Amino acid sequence: MSGIYIHIPFCKQACHYCDFHFSTSMAKKDAMIAALKQELVLRKDEFKGDTIATIYFGGGTPSVLTTTEINDLIATVYSNYKVIENPEITLEANPDDLSQGKILELSQSSINRLSIGVQSFFEEDLKMMNRAHSAKEAEQSIGEATKYFDNISIDLIYGIPGMSDARWRQNIQKALSFGIPHISSYALTVEPKTALATFIKKGLIKPLDDELAQIHFQTLYDVLTKAGFDCYEVSNFGKPEFYSKNNTAYWLGEKYMGIGPSAHSYDGKNRSWNIANNPKYLKAIGEGELPNTSELLSLTDKYNEYVMTGLRTIWGVSLDRIRSGFGEKYYVYITRQMEKYLEQELLVVTYGHLIATKKGKFLVDGIASDLFMINLG
Repeated sequence: MSGIYIHIPFCKQACHYCDFHFSTSMAKKDAMIAALKQELVLRKDEFKGDTIATIYFGGGTPSVLTTTEINDLIATVYSNYKVIENPEITLEANPDDLSQGKILELSQSSINRLSIGVQSFFEEDLKMMNRAHSAKEAEQSIGEATKYFDNISIDLIYGIPGMSDARWRQNIQKALSFGIPHISSYALTVEPKTALATFIKKGLIKPLDDELAQIHFQTLYDVLTKAGFDCYEVSNFGKPEFYSKNNTAYWLGEKYMGIGPSAHSYDGKNRSWNIANNPKYLKAIGEGELPNTSELLSLTDKYNEYVMTGLRTIWGVSLDRIRSGFGEKYYVYITRQMEKYLEQELLVVTYGHLIATKKGKFLVDGIASDLFMINLG
């Protein structure tokens, strides 16, 4: 089965840490929605014979769209693709967009999963990050959403300068108090050319502390797993039956199509990405052209991606799959490279799968890069 990701490139304001593609001007919103629908039509043959299991609205801020606009995009998918009977349809939303009326409208649409971008329940954190919502709006939106949706995820950010472990625990406990079944949590990172990078350079905000972030992650892991959540991917914790089907498909190497400016796609052999420029995207789609770039993945590319995504998940990396799918050279290489991490108890082999331990999860990206193959084609 396959998934469709629809990128909505609009935000009310720019968060200080964000380097995703978006515009704070809504002037071209109608034209963009028309273009997104047109791209769905133009690309329908790419998934001919495939079945769509998930539809995901990401961004940007998809909740700036009206429910009618969202429904139109979903209807376009149904008109041009074969969709399973009960697909997972996720909408990323910001708390300030989720009024009582908006939540009620969404509950009457095909949307069956909300991903709410809370980030923190503390006002000072939200102001530092330049979030558009307040702590009160965060709590109100989740409380209202739980009346209509069973499948809700919220985002939280840790590693914020000055955030004590006690305050981080309060964030987690506040999230748990709503009874939601999924939490996505990410370490604050400094991306080039963001406001956060500038503020740190000027000394207006303290530099990030990797040790603090690691402490926060271990706290997150301990509290959530004790509460019945599975850390099924390093940044994602879900109750059983509430894992994100969309994201799980990415990590397991399933096909997906990315619609909209900057969106990425994968067909099992090629990876492609749309131009990250709204005017150029609109112009190309208006002329019936697809403004994307594509690359054919080599065997080594596929191996590296499998190692990276696999190690981040609860399922790990199958050593049998490395041997049968990539060859003996890759198998010998990874078994040699992984030895030091086994000795350090950062990785463990369980039923033939290489899996990150609790201690290794926070370090998993660096570990995976050391397992990458560089020179084989």
